[in-house]
Amino acid sequence: MRIGIVILPDQRWSQSQRRWRQAEEWGFDHAWTYDHLGWRDLVDGPWFDSMTTLTAAATVTSRIRLGTLVASPNFRHPAAFARQITALDDVSGGRFLLGVGAGGIGFDSAVLGGETLPPRQRVDRLAEFVELLDLILREDGTTWRGDWFTAVDARNNPGCVQTPRVPFVMAANGPRSMRLVARFGQGWVTTGTGGDDVEQWWGTVADLATRMDRALAEAGRDPATLDRYLSLDSAPAFSLRSADFFAEQVGRAAALGFTDVVTHWPRASSWYAGDEAVLVDAATRLLPELRRLTPAPR
Repeated sequence: MRIGIVILPDQRWSQSQRRWRQAEEWGFDHAWTYDHLGWRDLVDGPWFDSMTTLTAAATVTSRIRLGTLVASPNFRHPAAFARQITALDDVSGGRFLLGVGAGGIGFDSAVLGGETLPPRQRVDRLAEFVELLDLILREDGTTWRGDWFTAVDARNNPGCVQTPRVPFVMAANGPRSMRLVARFGQGWVTTGTGGDDVEQWWGTVADLATRMDRALAEAGRDPATLDRYLSLDSAPAFSLRSADFFAEQVGRAAALGFTDVVTHWPRASSWYAGDEAVLVDAATRLLPELRRLTPAPR
């Protein structure tokens, strides 16, 4: 089992860099940040760009993998984004994981003045975004005219450090987006689909895992070729409310076949509010043992 942590980009680098260093020192396998121009009620507070933050994190770490959770077409164009991806993969020495999804509604979808798209159109746009981004990252000189994006002789030289491109960790809860995961993804990340309590949420996670199995089978793809990521804090209880509760949640994810889980660095208030001492306890006392968990075969 690989265990990751999200560090929100809501602090100046002079404050936040110690968190990225500490995540690596504790032995976390991957560290992520949100790719938004602003997020929910935190839009009124400090907020920094994800790719710049991850590039800075790459310079103060050497082992831990770094990723976006998740990038979206809400404000990104594949031709320009491919250049940023290539640069970050280079600076990090091939440690970048591209978390990517359809993008939701809210600040990101409104700040540029565009219309807020319904779910079906957001998935249509994601399909084109991912296909074009995959093409640009693998081949030099891509020309494309689609319903959502246009590219003329888009370049990728020198290409990613990771070959044939950086891994796509794709967010998907619905059947169409799961088919995209089966086609393009090296990883799948899910948040579950809600619930009034933790047990209900775990029921939705189990159901989604079964649906992902079905999507892979229909695509003729070996399920062992797809890493499975679960965002634990999408449950109606913060995973780090205690170290033992965190361990229990990681164990439940492994039992459902998830290869990776992600928690969040506790914040003083609002989203992911918690006690940093709990994180220290979980990381120093339990992390080595939890990493030895073996996910159930799919």
